[in-house]
Amino acid sequence: MRYIRMMNTQKVLKEGFLEKRSNGLLQLWKRKHCVLTEDGIRLHDWKRSEGSGSGGDSGFRSGGFRLRSSSSKTKELRFERMATVDCVEYKRELVYFTVVMAGGKEIDFRCQQESTAWNAEIALGLVRFKNLLAVQSGRTNHLAHLGSTGEEEALES
Repeated sequence: MRYIRMMNTQKVLKEGFLEKRSNGLLQLWKRKHCVLTEDGIRLHDWKRSEGSGSGGDSGFRSGGFRLRSSSSKTKELRFERMATVDCVEYKRELVYFTVVMAGGKEIDFRCQQESTAWNAEIALGLVRFKNLLAVQSGRTNHLAHLGSTGEEEALES
């Protein structure tokens, strides 16, 4: 199931499942359907379908999950508000990592170890985004410098 409507219909770089640690007292892991685009990552709530059982595993190995109704909360983590992807740890076929937001807030995730892990894809997306900002800033500064020195008129003639 694709969510192309999100984040200004940006190209989908990766789509799949992550588990996010809740902020509550028990800090439970909650399964999320995630879509990574050029702008960031969107987390959609998922819940266990009826009749799927309640095994003790993390939910990655068992099916029985479905998207909650359209009125459910969807969380968007935009690259412009992210600082870094940190704390990678590998335990029992799972990858644990932390997304650190610009304000210092830390959001913990875990996922299955795959050929290309979510933490690497998110980190690469963040680097691409920051590089694009740097290039745009450099162009703006260069054009401002040309305009202030009069070189722009000399280049046009």
